[in-house]
Amino acid sequence: MVNYIIRRVLYMIVTVFFISIIAFILINLPPGSALDAQIQRLRQQGGDISMQQINDLKERYGLNDPVYVQYLKWIGGAIHGDFGQSFTYNAPVGELIWSRIAVSVILSLFALIFAWVVAIPVGVYSATHRYTVPDYIVTVIQFVGIAIPEFLLALLLLVFAATVLHMDAGGLNSQQFQNAPWSWAKLMDTIKHIWIPVIVIGAGSTAWLTRVMRANLLDVLNYQYVQTARAKGLKENVVIWKHAVRNALHPLIMSLGTALPTLISGEVIVSIVLNIPSDGPLFLASLQTKDMYLAITFVLLQSVLLVVGNLLADFLLAWADPRVRLE
Repeated sequence: MVNYIIRRVLYMIVTVFFISIIAFILINLPPGSALDAQIQRLRQQGGDISMQQINDLKERYGLNDPVYVQYLKWIGGAIHGDFGQSFTYNAPVGELIWSRIAVSVILSLFALIFAWVVAIPVGVYSATHRYTVPDYIVTVIQFVGIAIPEFLLALLLLVFAATVLHMDAGGLNSQQFQNAPWSWAKLMDTIKHIWIPVIVIGAGSTAWLTRVMRANLLDVLNYQYVQTARAKGLKENVVIWKHAVRNALHPLIMSLGTALPTLISGEVIVSIVLNIPSDGPLFLASLQTKDMYLAITFVLLQSVLLVVGNLLADFLLAWADPRVRLE
């Protein structure tokens, strides 16, 4: 086990290193930069910037250096926690990300928990009651959940909350709590609002996980050890939940490896539609304005979360299935 962990950690470091190089090159491929865009906007507004000022700014941000020199400077600072300066916001990249990352993590974690809590029992019920009316209803809801765009579902829930529930929909707080310090009343107000983004973010995952759970459980129920458990006289609930469901969870566990990167950017569209101050809109803005240090830091965080998520998924799979050995 120790050798396996050491090998995986080394592979993770090499993988993230190469991903950072490729992402840095790709972000720098389009012509221009965030600084060029800012200079153009200032000139359109009537501002006069001399070439000396432009060169000073490029020298300050290191834009006159070759790409490989810019990368080496950035990765050297990133190792020590300095991810560079944002051109667009004129602030350290680390401060911009960490100031919003808590909202992203909370929303994505709640959406992940929501998806699993709903998908597993619904998928089990659908598999054990196949070709019944409830099974057909669940199937239709699954296809709708997979097909409906997130922004459309967010708008529908906003209208429902405003017209039916008479809520101050949008954002994570009502207007009177927008700039108020944290208190018990503000926490309760946040809980009343957070269900909309959680459902919107988790709808697609819930529908997909339910389909996967149903299909896998139908296969597992035909295995001989399940028939043997029934022949021994075990109760049907014990056969389903103790023996069949545990083996049917394998694909769902492996999907956790790709779930962690959504903690950073999974709620982009939802946050824009619902006006939520998370990292998602910041990531999109960094790509649109070619704010390279901000964009590459987001890509690096997603890469780290992806490889760590796959490692955790392997450990969980080994725990769920004794036949899996990590050597």
